[in-house]
Formats: sequence, structure tokens, C-alpha cells
Amino acid sequence: MKKKIAIIGSGFSGLSAAAYAAKAGNEVHVFEKHGQPGGRARQFTTEHGFVFDMGPSWYWMPDIIEQFFQNFQSKTTDYFELISLNPQFEMIFAESKLAVPENYEELQRLFEEIEPGAGQQLVKFMQAAKFKYEVGMQDFVNKPCHSWFEFLSPKIVQNSLKFDLLTNFRSYVAKYFKHEKLRTLMEFPVIFLGASPKNIPALYSLMNYGGYVLGTHYPKGGFYQLVLAMQQVAKKQGVQFHFNHQVDKINVASGQVTSLHINGRDYTFDAVISSSDYHHTETLLDEEYRNYTDDYWRKKTFAPSSLIYYLGFNEKIPNLKHHTLFFENDLDEHIDCIYEEQKWPEKPLFYCCCPSKTDPAVAPPDSENIFLLMPIAIGLADEESVREKYLQEMLSRLEKHTGSTNLREKIVYTKSYAVKDFMADYNAYGGNAYGLANTLSQTAVLKPKIKNKKVSNLLYTGQLTVPGPGVPPSIISGRIVAQEVNQLNPMSHEKTV
Repeated sequence: MKKKIAIIGSGFSGLSAAAYAAKAGNEVHVFEKHGQPGGRARQFTTEHGFVFDMGPSWYWMPDIIEQFFQNFQSKTTDYFELISLNPQFEMIFAESKLAVPENYEELQRLFEEIEPGAGQQLVKFMQAAKFKYEVGMQDFVNKPCHSWFEFLSPKIVQNSLKFDLLTNFRSYVAKYFKHEKLRTLMEFPVIFLGASPKNIPALYSLMNYGGYVLGTHYPKGGFYQLVLAMQQVAKKQGVQFHFNHQVDKINVASGQVTSLHINGRDYTFDAVISSSDYHHTETLLDEEYRNYTDDYWRKKTFAPSSLIYYLGFNEKIPNLKHHTLFFENDLDEHIDCIYEEQKWPEKPLFYCCCPSKTDPAVAPPDSENIFLLMPIAIGLADEESVREKYLQEMLSRLEKHTGSTNLREKIVYTKSYAVKDFMADYNAYGGNAYGLANTLSQTAVLKPKIKNKKVSNLLYTGQLTVPGPGVPPSIISGRIVAQEVNQLNPMSHEKTV
């Protein structure tokens, strides 16, 4: 039976949930506090002509993203051009650098050159990772996670040991590779899952396959093209979008959401799906209706926040790839600053994205568009002077790598973004950038529930619930919650939007 459904937020999970819920025949309204869709994946253009993606920049697991469009009888090429990057990225070490080629056979040869026998070990590693990817991304992560019984399918049970859930990622990688650079290269994909590789289940080697084997891509025009494409898909299903509409209160009576208070008015719905920060959504409820207490959230392990700089340069910068990882310093020292000591790192690692190397349209002629990102602990004080200090260090290392001089003098646009901005713009708990860490104790059924236990028609989606952080998981999360909302019985409603 047709329902009237509200979606709070228009990030990837919200867009996905809206499209799937509308496809099932429901009337769907998306409420977004900002003036554009995308949530953390928004985009902005400066008066100088620089076009900056604010959030995601790694287009991995293209098949999972493609699957979303196939479910609506379309494909990504209907909306944007997807460019395969070669090299996929470059990793900078203290005394050397390592470029990851687009071609998998070339990657094998590279491993063999660095460590004899490592080429064949890579084949074995990726064979296991491919299995985890194909079963994990199609079966394991597509569960609402109400109960462990959901995972008792013959395929999952039969192959449970192959998932390596009880082996930590660092130990798992060490079984295959001895060379420090190769270990670092293989550990890199799980860093943004929110914990040290020694605390992440080896299941997530699936990310190595989803990245290194399936390739690293870039949507021409910026990652925001994916947001616009998903919004168009949703609109074709009849979804209505309401921008500059901030939800201030979720009203409940008799165990059900009765209305949302938005911009001074109440709007009644049969069901509500929230893709905004889970903790923030709960603060919109009276305390008696919340799934979790503040103490619950304090005890959770969150993925990092980030210090980000959006920089426009008035000349081209040589010797720079689309994606560059600056790993000259010790990985564990930086990770410990995030998760153990919760302080600003003394010897930081950072990431540089230069999309103008692939797409000249995102910068004015003879200019460069650069995005610098340094993972940091949540909850840090991030005064401008502190941000500036790390900008100077990152620019210095950028100069050393590229052979450029006086980069600071060539900046014509600069914008910084860190903890307090994530909190202000996205109501992100502690200013987190990537949701909850994918540790074993926060996997699957152990994540915050997608259903409110006290309010029958309120559901949650996004990076703080199943299946977890990242663009493809968020898209999957939206699909899962839309399937759940379709099983609810509709209420009667009076007001329309």
C-alpha cells in the first residue's frame, strides 16, 4: 500500500533510500538543510572558477555503484563519463615513491620487483579478496542486521572461515608480504574504516580488490556528478526535494512518528527515514524515544575527522598525480594520535587530490585545483592557527615532492575545513568525517540498529548504521532501509507538503 515517506538528508544513503522507496510506489519527500543535495559530497565553485568536491574523491567499487543505476533501468554513462586513472595513485615514502598502475598484471610485476615472490603472493591475496568481495558485497552487507540468524544462509555459513572475521588485517597482510612498502600499500585502503589495521577484520581485504583490481576512477566534472545522477534517478521515480528545510523536531505519539517540525511547520508522514547523523537524529526525539543514550555514543569507536584544505593555484604544479599519498612518516604514530592519544599528530601523513590533472574544467586555464586531507581525531580543538601550521607543513612536503617553490605565494583561493565544520554543517558526532569504525565489535548486528525500537515508523540509514562508512556501503544502506520501510503499515495523514 502506498505510503507517504519523509527522508531527512540527501547524502548518498538518503538519495538511495528515496529512489528505492519511490520506485516501490510511495510518495517520497526529501528534506535537506543545505541548498543542494549531496550531504558530505557537496560541491562548490569559487569566483575564480575552481570547482571543489567537498568530500569523497575515491571512486572505488564501480560495479556496486553501477548496480544502483541498473536497478532503475539506466547506467552511469547516461549521466557522466567515468575515467579510469593510470596510475591509480602514487604513494610517497621518505626516500622513494610507488605508483600503482591501472593494469593488474603490471601491478603484479611491480610487487615482484620490490619483493621476489610477492607477485604470486599478490595473486593469492587478490583471489581470496575477490571471494570476500563477491560474497561480502552481494550477501554479507545486504542484510538489515536485526539478528545474527540472517547470516545463516548456506553460502555464508559454508564459507564463513574464508571471511577471516577473527583475523586482524595487519596480521593477514603480513602473511603475504614482508616488505614494509608493500605492507603499507596493502594496509592503506582500510585506514578510513576508522581504526588501525591491527583492529580491522581481515574481511576488509575486499577493499583491496574493489580498489586495486577493479580500478580507481573519476567522474568527469567531479565526484558530485554521482550525486546529481542519483538525484535525477530519484526525481524520475517521483521523489520531491525540499532544500533549505531543516528538521528541528520529530514528533511522536502512541509509538509512531506523527509529524516532522520543519521551518516552523508540522508535516505528517506515514514513515520517516533519517540519513542525517544517527546521534543527531536521536536528539530530535524526546529522550524516551531514543534508541541509544549519550553514554552509548561516548563508548563507540568513531572513524577519524579530517583537516581539509581546498586550494586554488595560479599555475600548474609539476610531477603531481591525480591522487597522491604522503606516507613519509610512520603510519602507526599517526594512527595512535587519532585513536589512542586523541591529539594532533606530530609527524602526520596526508593525502593530496589534484583533479585538474585529469579534468582541466575544474580549474581556470593554467591553474591547479588541489584538495589536501589529513586524518585527525574527533573532538579536537581546531583553531585557525593550528590549521595554518599543518597547511605549511603539507605545502612544504608538496614542494619537496614536486620540485616547486614558493607554493604559498601561488595560492589564489584557500578554504579550510575541520572538526567544527563537520559538526556545524552535518551535525556530525565529535566532528567525525567517516562514521563509526568498522572494528569487529562494531560489525553487522553490533552496529546501531536501522529501526527505532520504540517508534515503529522511524528508520535510520547511512554511515553510522549498516553496512558502514563509504559511498558504496551508503548506497546499499539506502536500499536496505527502503526495503524495510515498504513492510510498514501506512498511517493516515492530513497535511501535504
